[in-house]
Amino acid sequence: MKFLGKFAGALALIALFIAGGFWALGYYVSGKMKGPDPVTIASASLQGLKEQNRLSAFAARFVAVTTSTQSQFGLSAKKTLIMPGMVRYEVDLAKLRQKDVSWDAGTRTLGVVLPPVEVSPPQIDLTQMREYGEGGILSAFTDADSKLQDANRRAGQQELVRQAHEAVPLNLARDATRRAVERSFAMPLKAAGMDVTVKVRFADEAKDNSEVWDTTRSLDQVLGNRK
Repeated sequence: MKFLGKFAGALALIALFIAGGFWALGYYVSGKMKGPDPVTIASASLQGLKEQNRLSAFAARFVAVTTSTQSQFGLSAKKTLIMPGMVRYEVDLAKLRQKDVSWDAGTRTLGVVLPPVEVSPPQIDLTQMREYGEGGILSAFTDADSKLQDANRRAGQQELVRQAHEAVPLNLARDATRRAVERSFAMPLKAAGMDVTVKVRFADEAKDNSEVWDTTRSLDQVLGNRK
């Protein structure tokens, strides 16, 4: 009887060991089946964005109209220049850091803070430039024409830069860039079957106190807690 009791006890221990092994295996497989979490995916997306270096999600065409006048010896010359130019709005993604991306597990919100939008120098469309006006006698005997042309081109470039920095095109550029970056983070999360909200703002934009920026933890903090 003692032998049978010991045998039964041994069988119970073996059964418990096997059951524990299956539970551990099931836990491991379950963890693997869940795939990477949002923070891991976001970290990979961040690295991919940084490798692009610069993102240009918006461009706009502007037209500057400038008029210059030269007076000399009682005579005057006047010319008007129409100068079209293209301006690109870019973000330097190489400046992104892990602390610029934050995760709020409670609201399942991924926050991204981008560097400010940079405005490129205007690309002048020389084929579409038009010049009007006559210098008359003054142009015939002086360098009034070249002076008028130089003055108009300098003023035209300054005017293009001024237009490019106005609130409307800058806001359009921010919106286009924001949507592009949100898609870059949201698409791999969605592909992994995760319901995550991505919110993007720029470092030079005011914070909205109703948003999650003050309560989230950066990827540095989240990943650091896992080590």
